[in-house]
Amino acid sequence: MSQNYSRLSKVKNKALAKFSKYWHESWIVLIFPVWVVASFYVAQSVLLGTAQLLIILGVPLDSVNKSMLNTVFSALLYIATLLLVVVLPMLIKIKKTSKKEVGLDRLPSWTDILVTPAGLIVYLIMSSLLMLLMTKLFDWIDVNQIQDTGFDHLSHYYEYILAFITLVIIAPIVEEILFRGYLYGNLKKFLPIWAAIAITSILFGIFHGSWALAIDTFSLSIVLCLLREITGSLWASILLHMTKNGIAFYILFINPLILTTIVK
Repeated sequence: MSQNYSRLSKVKNKALAKFSKYWHESWIVLIFPVWVVASFYVAQSVLLGTAQLLIILGVPLDSVNKSMLNTVFSALLYIATLLLVVVLPMLIKIKKTSKKEVGLDRLPSWTDILVTPAGLIVYLIMSSLLMLLMTKLFDWIDVNQIQDTGFDHLSHYYEYILAFITLVIIAPIVEEILFRGYLYGNLKKFLPIWAAIAITSILFGIFHGSWALAIDTFSLSIVLCLLREITGSLWASILLHMTKNGIAFYILFINPLILTTIVK
């Protein structure tokens, strides 16, 4: 009897320990995506509130060039989000994030540079096939919808430069640190690689708004996550993200007529 009781007790304790571990890891997995999204919207709300306060106090923000204002706002928003996501938990001693965890523990290598064109090709094929499939299943998806970048009617050279800095340099670097660095780097500690990639990519797609953009950025994120796994670093992901945004910048601002040709 005592032996049977001992065995049952061990099985019970093992099951409880397994359930406790599963429950703990489930909460941790949920916390990371929520923390990234919440930090972004908190930072955005604070900056918008500050802008409104400045206007009430008589600061003539309306007279500031829109491109300049968008660049400053975007830079501050990304910096504030990074501070909340990565730095704040370190300051209050909840979680310390190392350079290795976000994939920035080394300098860029030739491998990072050479795999970028291959990643671009894979992304373009994947995005096209997925977009084709989704539009066949859901005919209400507008594939011609263009993302609102915040930069409209550019007329001066410095406005193009500001838009380029914001969209092709700042955005890819910060978004990669947040999504493929912090979020994916933490999720894959507790989940299979495929699940970590799926959650990161779904959230990244939702983050960009409309269905068409979500499908495209979901495909991009899958390739970006795979590049991080293949190279062991975030640099290839950053380079591919910059390349993709650079192509989009050229189509939207430098040669918009090409977009009409592609759509036809």
